[in-house]
Amino acid sequence: MQLDFYQLTRDPAEKVIPVLAQRVLDGGGRLLVVSGETDQLDRLSTALWTARPDSFLAHAKAGEGDDTLPPILLSHSADAANGARFVMLADGEWHDAALTFDRAFYLFPPEKTDNARTAWRALSNRDDVERRYWKQDGGKWVQGP
Repeated sequence: MQLDFYQLTRDPAEKVIPVLAQRVLDGGGRLLVVSGETDQLDRLSTALWTARPDSFLAHAKAGEGDDTLPPILLSHSADAANGARFVMLADGEWHDAALTFDRAFYLFPPEKTDNARTAWRALSNRDDVERRYWKQDGGKWVQGP
């Protein structure tokens, strides 16, 4: 599985996730976005509605309807009721359940860097996990060492 670490030094998760989510959907995938913070899930919901002036990214919050339907499901847990094979960890907290997906995006702000380092080291000996690190360089993302 592929695990992408995204260090959020310039933009918050609410700005980055709609861009990444659009790429997942464009590739025919379904997505689970996980955050333990209810306020962040609310901000993400708004961002998915307003990220592009010409459209919105169809989504729902877990528990507010039929969780199997939305292509993007926002949740407090890593249970992909919508059948997602892609997961985004939005709040900087690592969840081992992310390893059951085909691809995981682990987004972390500067104050959660220690969490990311711990996860990076813990997964260093796993042959079944391809780790990548991304950082913001001005207005673009560059892959780090």
